[in-house]
Amino acid sequence: MSDAISFLAPRADVMARRRQIVADLADLLPPECLVSEPRELMPFETDAFVSYRRMPLAVALPRSTAEVAAVMKYCHRYGIPVVPRGAGTSLSGGAIPQEDAVVVCVSKMNRIIEIDLFNRAAVVEAGVTNLNISEAVSADGFFYAPDPSSQLACTIGGNIGMNSGGAHCLKYGVTTNNLLGVKMVLVDGTVIDLGGKGLDAGGYDLLGLVCGHEGQLGIVTEATVRLIAKPEGARPVLFGFPTSEEAGSCVADIIASGIIPVAIEFMDKPAIEICEAFAKAGYPLDVGALLIVEVEGSEAEMDGMLKDIVDIARRHGVSTVRECQSATEAALIWKGRKSAFGATGRIADYICMDGTVPLSQLSYVLKKTSEIIERHGLRVANVFHAGDGNMHPLILFNANDPEDAARAEAAGMEILKLCVDAGGCLTGEHGVGIEKRDLMRHQYSDADLFQQMAVRAAFDPGWLLNPSKVFPLEGRQPQ
Repeated sequence: MSDAISFLAPRADVMARRRQIVADLADLLPPECLVSEPRELMPFETDAFVSYRRMPLAVALPRSTAEVAAVMKYCHRYGIPVVPRGAGTSLSGGAIPQEDAVVVCVSKMNRIIEIDLFNRAAVVEAGVTNLNISEAVSADGFFYAPDPSSQLACTIGGNIGMNSGGAHCLKYGVTTNNLLGVKMVLVDGTVIDLGGKGLDAGGYDLLGLVCGHEGQLGIVTEATVRLIAKPEGARPVLFGFPTSEEAGSCVADIIASGIIPVAIEFMDKPAIEICEAFAKAGYPLDVGALLIVEVEGSEAEMDGMLKDIVDIARRHGVSTVRECQSATEAALIWKGRKSAFGATGRIADYICMDGTVPLSQLSYVLKKTSEIIERHGLRVANVFHAGDGNMHPLILFNANDPEDAARAEAAGMEILKLCVDAGGCLTGEHGVGIEKRDLMRHQYSDADLFQQMAVRAAFDPGWLLNPSKVFPLEGRQPQ
């Protein structure tokens, strides 16, 4: 194997070293687990944040923790950057590679290792999709709670990296609330285990640190996740309001009353029209905003909660209240919501933002968001997890028009700053990645950032893991 790797050499030397790296990786992995030809690398040059693209040096597709460790040990020895990747559904550019980096993609590690119903836990490899877990235990009356809209494709490894949420996180929490343990490969190839099937582990909460690390502390290869018993019943209800501000105020009052539905999802008029045209879910088209409120429990419990929620909605001018009458209708309601991003992509290019605000500020932030979008001459469709204030404005633009794209990006940055200034934060579940990296100083002081970078450097002193993400590039390595 090669003795040194340097990408500061003349181009001929660089190309020779690239060929050597690929040859060395071929000694560690079988042919079907290594991608190095330019044409075959193209699917890995970006993720769901398609505004930026970079062709990686090579892509490793390991099938086991041992193979991940071997690749990591090799890359660490020769100072080669590594970009972890799950299914590539990151909306913040978290899996976009660099030209001098090896992508380590866990998609081939897709086995459900163990289902332990007694301890209400499942042990899965990092490439298992989110929805696969619920499907595997559904017949036994259990499910895995976090349910991002991309759950059909996104992997548990990626969910852990970004601390993903979903529509039902209001009641059941996001990934960190449903993660019991991980097996992780550190930058030098060392394999560690954190947590387990117990409800809590002794010592420092390293598991909490790993959940949301955006691939900068190691590569998770296995996860132990919490399984939850299915409720006795569940019932989604559609609430239509004349304006977005009234719908936002209703959400704040529902939570302030002490009622915790399993989900409260928000759509404004553009989002309603887009989703209805795609899913034919029966959404009312004569309203300015829509809430999907789902309650669960016994029939008596659901009736009681819905009565109180309807009373609150009436105080905020609700014009439509529609309870689903069947499992088919309920599935359609959720199909429309979970199809929002894909349905929007049918009609325009868009940037999906991910800011979180206090519920008391929802109406204000929605109003100011409309003003920002109008000032930039753009359109927006708002669809988000209203129950925990996790906003997802979809800014529509023409990607073939550089000026339009620049306006969309500028508007998105203003909206994220607005969320922070309203008492919220830059991200709720999509992560920082590349997209929000340069806004980190708007939320954090230099001292805050230094402490975060010091923790990161403790795991990866050479900053080889997912470099150029999360932290502002200037002065990012603590001295």
